[in-house]
Amino acid sequence: MTSLKLLVKNARQAVLVCNSKELFLRGEAMKRVLVLEQDGANGVSVVVGRDGCISAVGHTASIEKQFHDATFDKVIDAQGMCVMPGLIDGHTHPVWAGDRVHEFAMKLAGASYMEVHKAGGGIYFTVEHTQKASEEELYQLFKSRLERMMHAGTTTVECKSGYGLDLETEIKMLRVLTRASKELPFIEISSTYCGAHAIPKGKSSEEATDDVIKNQLPRIQQLVKNGELLVDNIDVFCEKGVYDVDQSRRILQAGKDIGLAINFHAEELNLLNGAEMGAELEARAMSHLEEISDAGIEAMAKANSVAVILPTTAYILRLKSPPVRKMIDAGVPVALGTDFNPNAFCMSMSLIMHLACVNMRMSMEEALVASTINAAASIGKAATHGSLEVGKVADLLIINAPRWEHLVYQMGGHDHLIKYVIKKGDIVHSSNC
Repeated sequence: MTSLKLLVKNARQAVLVCNSKELFLRGEAMKRVLVLEQDGANGVSVVVGRDGCISAVGHTASIEKQFHDATFDKVIDAQGMCVMPGLIDGHTHPVWAGDRVHEFAMKLAGASYMEVHKAGGGIYFTVEHTQKASEEELYQLFKSRLERMMHAGTTTVECKSGYGLDLETEIKMLRVLTRASKELPFIEISSTYCGAHAIPKGKSSEEATDDVIKNQLPRIQQLVKNGELLVDNIDVFCEKGVYDVDQSRRILQAGKDIGLAINFHAEELNLLNGAEMGAELEARAMSHLEEISDAGIEAMAKANSVAVILPTTAYILRLKSPPVRKMIDAGVPVALGTDFNPNAFCMSMSLIMHLACVNMRMSMEEALVASTINAAASIGKAATHGSLEVGKVADLLIINAPRWEHLVYQMGGHDHLIKYVIKKGDIVHSSNC
C-alpha cells in the first residue's frame, strides 16, 4: 500500500497555468491559462507525494482508480472550490525597522519620491532605523510580514536587503533572510543582495560603487561559501542621482562573477537605457520599467529578461504606468510583484493582480501568469514552481469560489476567499471562509 502526503479531491476547477514544462509564457501565450474543469459530477483532484511534489492531477474518478490502494496523511474535499498554484511575489523589500506613515501625507500633498529622498526621508529614514535595530528585532518584524503575505496566498517571495548601505547592516539583513529561509516552512525565499539601493550619506556614487564591489561583495561571497549566508541575486538602483548605468553595470557584473543572478531596478523615474545594459548582461529580471523605451523593450525580449511590474509603485507615487501592453506584445515575459516596502505597504498579490488588470490593462489570465510561472522565472524557479504539473513543488491555494477569477475580481477580498494555503504539500494556513 502506497503512503502519500495529501489528496485534494472533487474541486470545481484546477488551474494548471501550463503543463508542458514551460519556463515562462509570453505574448499571446500569457492569455491562455490552462484550467481543468469539473466534468459533470466528476471533479478534479491533486495528489501530493511524500517529497512534497505533485504526483498527479486529473479528474477524481481517474485519480481514485489510479490511487485506489493509497493512503493519505490528509484528505481535503474541495467540492465547489478551485485549486490553483501558490502565488509568487517577484519583488519585495521586507526587512526593515521604522515605518514611514508620516511620509504618506507628504506624497498626498504632492512631494515626489526624489523630493522626499533629498529631504532625508525615504530610504535614508529607513536606513537609520534599520541600522539601529537588532538582528532579532528585524527577524521578528520580517517573520510577521511573511506570515501576512502567506495568509494572502504568497508561497514564494523574492526578498531584498538594501536598508543598510554599509557592510555590517547589509550582512545583518542577509542573516535575517537566511535564518527565515532555514526556519520558516510556510514560505520560500529568494534572497537578493541590494547594497546599492542608495548612495550612503558622506559618500559619492563612485565611492559607494567601489565599496560594494571591493568590500561588500567579497565579504558576502566568503560568508556564502562558508554556509553562513544564502544569497541568490544581485540588485542595484540604476537611476539618475543614484547609480548611473556604468556604475550599475560594474556592480551587477561583479555580482554575476560570484554566481549571483542579475535582478535589478531599471528605468523607474528616468530613462537611462538601463534595460539595454541589463539585457547585455543577460539579466534574469528587471523591475519597475515605468520609463523604458521601445529599444529597451526589444532588448529585454531578445534576452528573455523578465519584466517584474510593480503596480503599487505607480499607484502610490502617481507615476505613469509602465508600458505593459507594449512589453507583452513585444514578447517580454511579464511578472508581477508587490514591491512591499515602507513606501508601498502592500502584501497582497491578489490586490496586485487587480491593480494590474485595471490600471495596466492586463487580462486576468495575464495577471495570473505574471503571478505564477513568470514570477517563478524571474527568480529562476520556473522548473519547479509556478504551475500545477507533475513533479513540481506542491504549493497550492484552495479558494472558496466557483471560479479562480474571483481571487482577482474581489478587490482586497483574499481573507474571505482563501480556504487553504499549502506549502510543499503541507497545510500552512486554513480559514473558516
